[in-house]
Amino acid sequence: MTNPPQPGHVPSRRTALRAGMGLAVGAGLAVAAPGTASAVPRGTRGAALAGQVGTPLCEQPGDSASAQGLVSGDLGIPYFREHDGTWGYVFGDSWTGPRQTGDWIGSPVMLNQASFDSSGGTPISFTWAMPTGGAAAQLFDYRHNEDNGYGDTEVSRILNDCIEFGGRTYIQYTSVFTWDPPAGWDGSLMSGVAYSDDHGVTWHDYPYHWPGDRLGANQSMYGMWSFAGIDNGYLYIFSKRWNGGHKNTADGGAIQLFRITPDEFRAGNFGAQENWAYLNGRWQWTRDVGPSVILSGNNIGEFSVKRIGGRYCMSYLDVADYSICTRTASRPDAVWSAPKVQIVGNGSWPVSHWGKPQLPFLYGGYIHPGSASATSLTLIVSQWSSDANHQTTAYRVLQYDGINP
Repeated sequence: MTNPPQPGHVPSRRTALRAGMGLAVGAGLAVAAPGTASAVPRGTRGAALAGQVGTPLCEQPGDSASAQGLVSGDLGIPYFREHDGTWGYVFGDSWTGPRQTGDWIGSPVMLNQASFDSSGGTPISFTWAMPTGGAAAQLFDYRHNEDNGYGDTEVSRILNDCIEFGGRTYIQYTSVFTWDPPAGWDGSLMSGVAYSDDHGVTWHDYPYHWPGDRLGANQSMYGMWSFAGIDNGYLYIFSKRWNGGHKNTADGGAIQLFRITPDEFRAGNFGAQENWAYLNGRWQWTRDVGPSVILSGNNIGEFSVKRIGGRYCMSYLDVADYSICTRTASRPDAVWSAPKVQIVGNGSWPVSHWGKPQLPFLYGGYIHPGSASATSLTLIVSQWSSDANHQTTAYRVLQYDGINP
């Protein structure tokens, strides 16, 4: 079947880029030290500032994360705490010791910050932890490696994004059944949305869950969400297949878009969504059919879409290219710009990586909603190791400022 013309469609580069990040690193190519950066575009609100160019926010002796009880963790997805003007950062699987040692904390885990310096002049520093303000602890009440009543074992629940509006905080997550699924299978059990009416202290699940691989819906396009924000009376949500383990070779980089009013979303009436779809020869908002794929290309791991200064910005891990890429659009339903490589796992291959900030074993790449401008983003990037033999400590998030998408 021929796909309809899609805005911003990018053909797959898989054959040209060999087989993605695993082969790129395994081929023995040289890698720089963690956080090494060069030619990083800088600036905020028109002024040239130093910013952060790979500053670790955890796993550093004496850092603010360890002071809150979290030493080793990934993701660090930022969101605006609308009720008091502070900032939250939600981590995935986390520990009280370096590189997955020490006591297990769980997932998700939240640290907060009283104020964020969008200029990049000072790095993010965490002020307190949730859910109680004491040491960091798992937010959701579920058991790892057990059946919690959803049909099979849950290894972990990994968040994909967080947003607060109207006094309620929301986290969209994926329940992982296995991190090592067969090729073409996503390894998920389900996806869901949890909410908190006390700003992150206690959490509840909406009753509806989107079934995943294990429940008979392999490759569901509702596996991973990103909340782009509220605009013109709608909450815009981008979603894609679960590829948190970066092994879903059938992912295809497909992303879709839907929207829903904030009131319907709060009520859990997810069937009220409107879909951005190609129908009867044109793109339109409709409930008559499901969302159409708006972007495709290389496989995509974690992704993030945010409205910054009136422009929509997208960031994602390109699994095949082994890089964090960005795009922009004037509206969520407009044509997106071509992908722009920003941070790479290996600066010596391919040629498009030359001169880019380099971070071995990178993933994530979440846009900070408090970024200085649409031409000066702050990205939170994860790193799970720092050499091919996994001998160097690294399971952490790092801050990059001045990213021009």
